[in-house]
Amino acid sequence: MKQTPDLSTAAWRKSSYSDGGANNCVEVADGYPGLVPVRDSKAPQGPTLVFGAEPWAAFVGNVGEAM
Repeated sequence: MKQTPDLSTAAWRKSSYSDGGANNCVEVADGYPGLVPVRDSKAPQGPTLVFGAEPWAAFVGNVGEAM
């Protein structure tokens, strides 16, 4: 069983793919080897998704190609 990392001290940053709006952003946290925590900036206390680094990189690469 995989455990969710403790994100209570995570330093969140807005994704470079966000539109620059104050509340329409995806935020990611660095410092979790092999993992990429992701949350919605509109709901910072809401749920967080945690992806493996490789699947996240593939997702971001595909998003970049689609734009």
